[in-house]
Order: sequence, then structure tokens, then C-alpha cells
Amino acid sequence: MRLLMLILACLPLIVSGQRRSDTMTGVFDERIKSLQVRLDGDDFAPAIAILGSNDRIRIDFDHLAEDREYFRYSLTHCNASWVPSGLVDSEFLDGFNEGTIDNYDFSRGTTVHYVHYTLTIPNEQVNPRLSGNYLLKIYREDDPDTPLLQCRFMMSEQTAPVRVGASSQTDIDYNKSHQQLSVTIDTEQGHIDDPFNDLIVILNQNGRLDNETALRQPLKMQGTSVVYEHQQPLIFEAGNEYRRFEIVSDTYPGMGVAEIEYFDPYYHYRLNTDQRRDDEPYSYDQTQHGRYFIREYNSANSDTEADYGVVHFTLDYPDSPGAMIFLDGDFTQRRFDDNARMQYNPATGLYERAMLLKQGAYNYQYLIVPPGAKRGFTDRVEGDKYQTINEYTVCVYHRRKGERYDRLIGFGGCRTAI
Repeated sequence: MRLLMLILACLPLIVSGQRRSDTMTGVFDERIKSLQVRLDGDDFAPAIAILGSNDRIRIDFDHLAEDREYFRYSLTHCNASWVPSGLVDSEFLDGFNEGTIDNYDFSRGTTVHYVHYTLTIPNEQVNPRLSGNYLLKIYREDDPDTPLLQCRFMMSEQTAPVRVGASSQTDIDYNKSHQQLSVTIDTEQGHIDDPFNDLIVILNQNGRLDNETALRQPLKMQGTSVVYEHQQPLIFEAGNEYRRFEIVSDTYPGMGVAEIEYFDPYYHYRLNTDQRRDDEPYSYDQTQHGRYFIREYNSANSDTEADYGVVHFTLDYPDSPGAMIFLDGDFTQRRFDDNARMQYNPATGLYERAMLLKQGAYNYQYLIVPPGAKRGFTDRVEGDKYQTINEYTVCVYHRRKGERYDRLIGFGGCRTAI
């Protein structure tokens, strides 16, 4: 009994330590839902603001509660690989590194009561003064060492314009299962002494973190332009178009919904059973590349009038001991955790997962993580189709001699075309 009590007493310290080393966007309290991080005014842009401009990063989330709680937040500056830079607050911020979240509103006419919070950065309390990667942590006023959630965003100098191209004619195959990027960076205004050693280029596909890649040396220089071509990190599996469903009403089934039932206290949305698509021909569908949008069809303010319901996912796929299958999309924060993991049910012969989600339109796909792997693969469930419309984002970091942090000097992106 004494040993058990000692273990339980140490658990908060263990969890707290894990969170301190974890710099991925994530939610650590089961009552925090619907975290969204975006460029204010453009729901389709990455969470990157231009330093010194009127850009704002907007963070929205719900707290399943009857009344407001007093939440605070702070920022950590990180290097290109999202490890804390080690800078003191006064080096990367104007003002104090703590603010209060005062913009909130209560849900109306919903079966699940919640308080909706909104925060924008920069603001009068907290103003980043350096470019680069930022991790924002939100916590209760009386417990600053235990984050309830955290999220990533970036501030860019935009002194090095980035041009990105994508093609299905790759160094691996030709119009089969991969896509390859080419990146050109204009360094004329970037004050870069050694482009072959001082730059880090991060490449991202559809907001995924597991298959994000990095380049540290270009292929060549053309005048003041740095060119990245024909290098392995530029090649991505093509994947497939994201799957979609809509739970915008509790009275009629939307896209992808088989039926709606109510069991106190939740509405239950049972989605159509998903089938594997790896052997099917490519079929175009206009998706939002893994994003989700809060919406209640009859509401003028879905942020506070959209309800919560339990969404039931099912996938018809043979039991695969050892391998894990995860739901991927912004609504899972792109994490491979228990909340996003599908579980095989021998009674139904299906992989299943139920999640409490807010009404809206959602994108998702299934990723398989083989034993020992740290990333997911689309080939065995979704398939890799060279025609897939993917969204790529490229960020360019520069560490000047004598500096202790990675500047974000430019970003750009493209979409592949059929």
C-alpha cells in the first residue's frame, strides 16, 4: 500500500515532466475541446503571422463547464525543430510573458454546456518581437505548472521569398504513388552569409507532423537564389483525398452520416462504415486537407450555438496485430495517442473509435503505424494516388553567426494539381 501511494504521488510529477518536453500542439484536459489555431481572418492559411504586420494568430477552444474559469497563457520561443531556444522572456517578447484570456462566451441552446474562449496573438498583453517558432501554453490561474493545452504558431520576417512547385514525376516513380517538391529561396534581402550551411528548410504536407521533413543543404545557387531539387526529403507519398463528414444538424444525417440517435446526455452520429481505398482507382474530391470547421446549419454564431455529440467511426479492415491505425486530421491535433487510435472489435470485425466532437464539417484519413515506426503511412488503407491534391508548406529558418535562435525568414506553399 505504501508503494502504491508513493507511485500515485509521483504521477503528477511524471506527467508534468512529459508535458514540459512535449512541444506538439495538444490538449491535456478531457474537458477542453475543439482547439483551433489559425491566421485570424483566413481559415485556410497556416498559423503563421508576418512579424510587424497587422496579422494575428487566433486560438479558439471550448471548456465543457457551466461557468467561466480564469485561464492564463505564456509563450516559449523554439528553434526550427521545436526545441525551446533557451532565450529569456525579455529577448523575444515586448512586455510580460503572461496574459489572461478575457474573451469568452457561454453556449446557448445546447445539450452540452460549455464556455467558448478566443485569444489573439499579438495583443496588448503579449507581443512577440522575434521571428521563429512559438509554443503557447494555457493553464489555470492557480496552477501555472500544469498546462491544459498548448499550441504551435510561427512569426515570419518574410525577408526571403519562397517559391514551391510540386510534380508527380519524381526521382522514385513517374505518375504512380509519390509527389516531389522543388523549392527556390530568394536570399537577396535575407543577409545570409553561407546559404549552404546556415539555412534549415522544413517541408510539411497537409499539416501532418509525422512525415514532416527537413533539408540543411541546397542543391545549387543561381545568382541570389538557393535551389533545392532532386533530394530525398523533397519526396512524399501522394496519399489520397481526405474523407469527409458533416454533423451540422441533430435532426437529419449530413454527409457521411448513416444515422443519428439520442441517448442521454449526448446525440450519437454513426458514420457510414469506411472501406479501404488502396486498390480503388483515384476519385477526385474537393477537401480541406485535414481541416475542420465548426458549423450548425441553423445558427448565426456556431462558436456558441453548435452542440457536441458522440461520433462513431468504423473501418472495415482485417485485424492487424502489432500495427496501429490512427485517425488523422486537425481535430486529433495530428497526434498518435489513445484518443485517435482505432481499436479492433472482434465481435463486429471492424476497427472502431468514438469521439465527442462539436457540430461541423470534418476531414479525416486513416494512417497505419507499423511496429517500431514513428510515422504513419497511407498506402495500406487510403492508397497513394499521384493525382491527389495535397497542400504543401515550406518554412525557411536562418541562424546568424553569434545568435542563439533560428529566425523564420520566409515561408511559401503550393497545391498539387491534377
